[in-house]
Amino acid sequence: MVGLFLWHKSQAEQPIVVPSPSASAAIAAAHAPHDEPIDIPPPPPIVPDAAPDTPVKPTGAGAGGANWGDGCAQTTCGGRITPELSSALAFRAKTAHRCYDEALAQDPTLKGQVVLSVKIGNNGNVCSASVASNDLANPSVGSCIANKFRQGLRLPSPLGGCLEANVPMQLQPAH
Repeated sequence: MVGLFLWHKSQAEQPIVVPSPSASAAIAAAHAPHDEPIDIPPPPPIVPDAAPDTPVKPTGAGAGGANWGDGCAQTTCGGRITPELSSALAFRAKTAHRCYDEALAQDPTLKGQVVLSVKIGNNGNVCSASVASNDLANPSVGSCIANKFRQGLRLPSPLGGCLEANVPMQLQPAH
């Protein structure tokens, strides 16, 4: 029993040291393995700066007009459509088809043709888009389609100046 008392006494006399939180972090950092990768997020992707829009002086037919930079101020246009511009107009018509799809949900028998008159400037900007004809029973579909043509990115430039084009859209329910 005396031995147990002496052993317990010798254990009680040793001070217990508790390191402070900052010391614990320093000790842990000093003993952390240095070959583990550090989780640092990658840098954002590099996006090249867009070049400023510079007006292109038109050439050929329809090259006159007060505002030669975009061709929108011209009263007469003599530009010609390119294959790229034709494809872009067809794509824009396809996206504008949503206007018809929404109206078709209200009236499943709705069908007809909308023809848009679109003026495209020398630089591909859509100067105007209006309904030339609409034989649908719902006139708001044509207005919605014209709005879709006015919005969006620039189109490919026509050849020889601004261009006035009619874009027919045959609209009928899919069976």
